[in-house]
Amino acid sequence: MSDSQSTHEPGSAAGPGAPRIDPKLLEILVCPLTKGRLDYDVAGQELISRSARLAYPIRDGIPIMLPEEARPLTD
Repeated sequence: MSDSQSTHEPGSAAGPGAPRIDPKLLEILVCPLTKGRLDYDVAGQELISRSARLAYPIRDGIPIMLPEEARPLTD
């Protein structure tokens, strides 16, 4: 994933047609497993927890913060 796709900036613009996430929500959300910060992947519509190595999906503008719904990161 390139740096242009991932950002911790809550106000980043989403691509065309992608639901926008409330910047205030992004400021307070943390990984449910590690309580660490999340990076917003605008292009992939995911919240990335590097400490848990998981990507939580965002569906219809709603972050799904369930570990069983998260995609494991492979690097």
